[in-house]
Amino acid sequence: MNLLEIKDLTQLFSGICAVSELNLEIGHRQLVGLIGPNGAGKTTVFNLVSGFYKPTRGEIIFEGRNLAGLKPHQVSALGITRTFQNIRLWKEMSVLDNILVAQHFQLGYGLGNLFFRTSRYLERESEMRCQALELLEIFKIREYADETPGNLPYGMQRKVEIVRALSSGPKLLLLDEPAAGLQSADVNELIELIKWIFEQFDISIWMIEHQMKVVMTLCSHISVIDFGRLIAQGTPDEIQNNHEVIKAYLGDDNV
Repeated sequence: MNLLEIKDLTQLFSGICAVSELNLEIGHRQLVGLIGPNGAGKTTVFNLVSGFYKPTRGEIIFEGRNLAGLKPHQVSALGITRTFQNIRLWKEMSVLDNILVAQHFQLGYGLGNLFFRTSRYLERESEMRCQALELLEIFKIREYADETPGNLPYGMQRKVEIVRALSSGPKLLLLDEPAAGLQSADVNELIELIKWIFEQFDISIWMIEHQMKVVMTLCSHISVIDFGRLIAQGTPDEIQNNHEVIKAYLGDDNV
């Protein structure tokens, strides 16, 4: 059984079709890409899978369960987390607190425990803090635990966002343009980071990315959409030489 199956997924906004009858599959332990021209519907697909939109039609099957209609926190609890094209960190909170907030559904205590500061509350808070610090240590950013994200370089903020997404122990990590806004040196570091994450963590990674260097270096399989429709699937070499993909990016006159 595949980890994720998207079946006839369709999303309409005021009659405009952003995603049309999309069918995709992602297996266990895969690092795959989703590309397409600007406005192709890529982020809409991620918003549907992660629960930010409820699909007009179709199914999103994750480990045999249909996610369509679930809220983002419910999807996250089931094992799908994501980053965003525009970094979304709580700028007024410390790096450590940003990581801890992402673990809220794992705490296992109720309001009563919180209000009376029971031993259960104290024990779980301590465990979560230790786990968060350990994760920051693994990614070599523990020294920034008490810093606010706004004081960090852009590339470091991107790393913090990825760590936050990983902190809840996902089975599928969605990366929405992780190289957006990065300098060339930071892009090379990002490629190595994603490669390392895939090798070290027992997860699948699905990424949207405009920088072809990132996608072609990392992904074993790539899907291409244009105007919300799937136009090609294959290996990086197959995609680079696909007539429909070239036409979607460059137009008929340049093919």
